Amino acid sequence: MITLPRTAPLARRASLASSRAVFALVLREMSTTYGRSPGGYLWAIAEPAAGIVLLTLIFSIGFRAPALGTSFALFYAGGILPFLMFLDISNKLGQTILFSKNLLSYPRITFVDALLARLILNTLTQLMVHFIILLFIVHALDTHTVPDMGKIATAYGMVIALAAGVGTLNSFLTAAYPLWQTIWAITTRPLFIVSCIFFIFEAVPRPYADYLWFNPLVHVVGQMRDGYFPFYHPSHVSAIYVLGLSAICLISGLLLLRRFHRDALLK
Repeated sequence: MITLPRTAPLARRASLASSRAVFALVLREMSTTYGRSPGGYLWAIAEPAAGIVLLTLIFSIGFRAPALGTSFALFYAGGILPFLMFLDISNKLGQTILFSKNLLSYPRITFVDALLARLILNTLTQLMVHFIILLFIVHALDTHTVPDMGKIATAYGMVIALAAGVGTLNSFLTAAYPLWQTIWAITTRPLFIVSCIFFIFEAVPRPYADYLWFNPLVHVVGQMRDGYFPFYHPSHVSAIYVLGLSAICLISGLLLLRRFHRDALLK
């Protein structure tokens, strides 16, 4: 009598248990992140919307038209929305180990489950926020543009991959070295200025443009605006560079967490 291996049923059970753990963690994240503050998800929409309105009011006073198109709101939305999406997802992932420290003591919950839960929840939240804001800008403000959904989807893929990679690496660094959270917060502040939110890459003279090219958010913003302005064809955008950098950060973060996350939890 031949006995069939039982590895497949065991793998399915492990996958089902992991899926249940991730779903439970997502529900926990929803209640703790958006369920405790007044307004909940309303604040997630209000923050980027307020930033776009403020930039639109300030720059529309001093300039007749933005660097691309005729809508200040659409131009700045193409920059500030992916920028805030990167910061939100990467920062939330960066605090995963510390936030889920007690839960990770259970053998059924792994750091990968905790990372996936935060990535899924915050990505879906940001996509919902972007859909509401951009739907209002495109239709209510009559921007006369036809978005290219393929290019926009590529931009979202780039920013999600980048945020996942950087956030995973930061989740280890933050848990292992508490000072890293402060260092990272200080380091990322200039990104708001050098990520082509207020201008386009082509307007930057050399050699500064050559240095600016290494900022992956410049590629994300350029790709996003390429999707909203049909006449804009940014030659500097490299999805391979962004995805490659994201993969390096993600793999490094996962390997470090696998090896040292237990030690980090004891601190």
